[in-house]
Amino acid sequence: MRNVFRLCILVIGLSFGQQAFAHQFLLPADTIPAKDSLKKSVTDTAKKKERKPQGKAAIRSAIIPGWGQAYNKRYWKIPIVYGALAIPVYTFTYNKSWYDKTREAYRIKLYNDTATVPLPEDNIDPQLQPLSSGSLKIYRDEFRQNMDFSVLAFLVLWGLQVADAAVDAHLKGFNVSDDLSMKVKPWVAPGGRSNGVSLVFNWRESKSRTVLPSY
Repeated sequence: MRNVFRLCILVIGLSFGQQAFAHQFLLPADTIPAKDSLKKSVTDTAKKKERKPQGKAAIRSAIIPGWGQAYNKRYWKIPIVYGALAIPVYTFTYNKSWYDKTREAYRIKLYNDTATVPLPEDNIDPQLQPLSSGSLKIYRDEFRQNMDFSVLAFLVLWGLQVADAAVDAHLKGFNVSDDLSMKVKPWVAPGGRSNGVSLVFNWRESKSRTVLPSY
């Protein structure tokens, strides 16, 4: 009989201990997130990390000129982009050609003037042969400066077409209602201490903006 009583006490003690352990270390059933909520959380996080259209358009234009305009379906801007970029490319090529000619002519003229190592003047461009070494140096520096300006203009135009793609993508998602309206409403402060008129401008679907009242 005592053995049976001891066995009952042991079983009851183990039962209470198991319940205490479960209460302390296990989460209640209602606090465990459901699978649907976990999927929704992962989906919301993925949507937050998804790049915005303006970012996609800007990256595309930064890689290849006109790609962002094509992403925005503004195909008519692509010839404008390449036409604008072609101008500094042409001016760089033109100035680079004359820079090489004037540099070579200046080197030949300078050595011939000092009579150290006379060089044949036949290598000088016919248009540059009448010029002195001082004039050739001035033209050489001017063509070199124009080359730098051409590179700078190319980089600026490249950046402008990237900005154009980003702004165009941002404005593309800006929904403006066709019904632009303005409403005048009376305005009374709480307590009736002051009153006035408020203007309500409506320029987007189901959205409006209220201007502070004028007394």
